[in-house]
Amino acid sequence: MSITADQSTLTQTLKNGAAALGLDLNERQLARLMAYQALMLKWNKVYNLTALRDPAQVVSHHLLDSLAAVPAFAGARRVLDVGAGGGLPGIVLAIWAADAEPEMQINLVDTVQKKTAFLTQVKAELQLSNVSVFHARVEELSTEQLYDVITSRAFAELNDFIDWSNHLLQQGGKYIALKGVMPQQEIDRLPPGWKVQKVQPLHVPGLDAERHLIFIERAS
Repeated sequence: MSITADQSTLTQTLKNGAAALGLDLNERQLARLMAYQALMLKWNKVYNLTALRDPAQVVSHHLLDSLAAVPAFAGARRVLDVGAGGGLPGIVLAIWAADAEPEMQINLVDTVQKKTAFLTQVKAELQLSNVSVFHARVEELSTEQLYDVITSRAFAELNDFIDWSNHLLQQGGKYIALKGVMPQQEIDRLPPGWKVQKVQPLHVPGLDAERHLIFIERAS
């Protein structure tokens, strides 16, 4: 099978999976997501961005896994992805939002310079004007405008995630943490003044694994 046919099959898998998640991706969104996948695999040879090497697994385990969380961000205006790594979910969210939520701005922060270099390259090559990349520790990050949503995927325990970043969350804002199995022990250790507002199980097409979104807000 040719590379073109492979890409066509993967694009269709991505489109069908997104549709199963309730997302009707347009041609530009699909093209950008596939270009992002190709960039990740290309840079991965040197930068070790992901343990996955199979393009089909990158579609299911990374792209669709992140897309499953996207509806939860509807209506957000300023989003911070902490420990952004290779750009999950931040870059996937930005690709979707560029067309679906054009007022949304997504900021990505990571302490690893090679990862922020990759994210900066993705921003440039995919022309994502709604993305800003910061090479910094989140606890040392400052901003003129606070965020209405702060998110992370496989970054840290919930208590550390909140302790390190809550100075960046606006009043009335919320955390959306992407987790695998239900992290009940982490929830039990939340810092004082914070509460779980909702737990949403996710079903990712092509991925036989538990996934949950944890919504956390300030206790009133």
